Amino acid sequence: MSDLAQETTTFRAYAKINLSLEILQKRPDGFHEIASVMQTVGLYDTLRIGLSEDLLFDCNIAELVTEDNLVWQAALKLLEYCGPGSQRGADIFLEKAIPQAAGLGGGSSDAATTLLALDHLWELHLGQEQLLELAAELGSDVPFFLKGGTALAEGRGEILTELPSIPDSWLVLVYPPLPMPENKTKELYKLLDRSDFSQGGVTRALVSALKQGERPPPSLLHNSFERVVYERFPHLDYFRQTMVEAGADYVRVSGSGPALFSLMAYQHEAQEIADRLTQANFFAYAIPTIAG
Repeated sequence: MSDLAQETTTFRAYAKINLSLEILQKRPDGFHEIASVMQTVGLYDTLRIGLSEDLLFDCNIAELVTEDNLVWQAALKLLEYCGPGSQRGADIFLEKAIPQAAGLGGGSSDAATTLLALDHLWELHLGQEQLLELAAELGSDVPFFLKGGTALAEGRGEILTELPSIPDSWLVLVYPPLPMPENKTKELYKLLDRSDFSQGGVTRALVSALKQGERPPPSLLHNSFERVVYERFPHLDYFRQTMVEAGADYVRVSGSGPALFSLMAYQHEAQEIADRLTQANFFAYAIPTIAG
């Protein structure tokens, strides 16, 4: 680490859940049109970044230190934006806590946080529109994490509408450590059929409830991936059933899974259920929702 990087700044990259995720149709560009209410939650990766003569990247999980890592890609994209001959550098260390490929948006959140952190440290003062454009080039979920909180995501996920914060809530989050295919989300999209598509009505109703200050009722927590996720990973139902037996009234898949969550009003409820699941050797968390 160079002398320039002795002072580091710490940034949190929060995970998300999909309170709703409706898949509307396949688009001509190969992506799918979605309508989703996304929510940041209190599980996070940590980025420690300091100024440096060169651009450097490391992680507490060695196999994630690759050119494909979205932190590295975000840093390169911002450096490219600065123009040829830019002398800017940074020493970036990523400490992962969000499970990988879990449907929690960890990689996308890391990328967005890298953009925000380097914009600050390099004193670029990019506007929201420029940051959103760069974020969308990195991935469909990345723009959401520039602000987080509660938002409606449309298009392929990059068209965002800020929503009123969900009433203070807690959730039990369980990560089932199941073997995942390399291109999990792409594979699951291929398994969808027309019966899994919808018109976005559940998400519209959820948006209306949030605008009225209501806590989302279980009937509006919907995920179009659930059928294919449970079919592709049949052992996942064991984790769902165990969550119910531990006290969760209902369980939903986040994103393309396999992370499962149950939303509730009070911390003590979530903590009691998470403690029971932890005692049964589950990866379980009791975490709050996070406002933007």
